[in-house]
Amino acid sequence: MIMAPGKAHYDYDELISCGHGQLFGPGNAQLPLPPMLMFNRITEVTTDGGQFGKGSIKAEFDVDPDLWFFKCHFEGDPVMPGCLGLDALWQLTGFYLGWLGEPGRGRALGVGEVKFTGQVTPKVKLVEYGVEFKRVMRSRLKLGIAEGWMKADGEVIYTASSLRVGLFSDEEPVVE
Repeated sequence: MIMAPGKAHYDYDELISCGHGQLFGPGNAQLPLPPMLMFNRITEVTTDGGQFGKGSIKAEFDVDPDLWFFKCHFEGDPVMPGCLGLDALWQLTGFYLGWLGEPGRGRALGVGEVKFTGQVTPKVKLVEYGVEFKRVMRSRLKLGIAEGWMKADGEVIYTASSLRVGLFSDEEPVVE
């Protein structure tokens, strides 16, 4: 596996540093801060990994039964909202572009199809995420297109096709 200039894995404190704009520098890719940060560590980043050989990133999230979303989604039937798992995949896609050294702020631009075959309840201990890049555009347009998955205690419960995230400078309009 080929590593880019960034490290191959990141701990929680480094992810928080990224959320404060310190990892990739001001005006560049940032992760959201808790409670919207949906993973505790990035376990692997490569430029040639994944099923397409164009890069991959993996992360883990330790599930605590006291997480904020279990209290409100749904009362008496707690489950992690599916949109948070999808957002985690977008978060990782944007992080990867920043990790490659590309400038600009990350913005989710879409997804092809999302399938849910399971759920995250307070009984789940570990969520794992994987994003495998199909295409990375590194010209004037900075864009990652990838396939993603999410596991709950080792079982794949979400898949997402054609995840798209772009990086934009302050001068460029974000196309939505």
